Amino acid sequence: MALYENNIRLKGFLGKDAESKSTASGNQFTVFSLATKSSYKDKQSGEWVSHTEWHHIASFGQSAEIAKLLKRGDYAEVEGELRSSTYEAEAASGKNTKRRSWEIRASVVRKLDRPAASGSEPTPEDDAA
Repeated sequence: MALYENNIRLKGFLGKDAESKSTASGNQFTVFSLATKSSYKDKQSGEWVSHTEWHHIASFGQSAEIAKLLKRGDYAEVEGELRSSTYEAEAASGKNTKRRSWEIRASVVRKLDRPAASGSEPTPEDDAA
């Protein structure tokens, strides 16, 4: 049994084409955005409320080779670990503040067959709230 575990598995739709990039040392990697969706029924209005969450995915090695073929609207599954980083950002007040960003470092990337129509269409990344 592992003392610590950091595993994440997501299935969703790509908001735009995957992009291949390289590090300063020349190693290739691929980045893309994956949308997942959840919904709940509002108790007051009785209406269904849908929420789209965007995940930044970075993949290296063999998974990067698979990921670079992914296009906007593709249905995909990723497995990997959640990573965070902090950076300085200028706030509305003009002061610099520390911010945290999150990404999934994918060790496995799979393109999946599109599911049968369920009434939920992928949301283009530009249209996301």
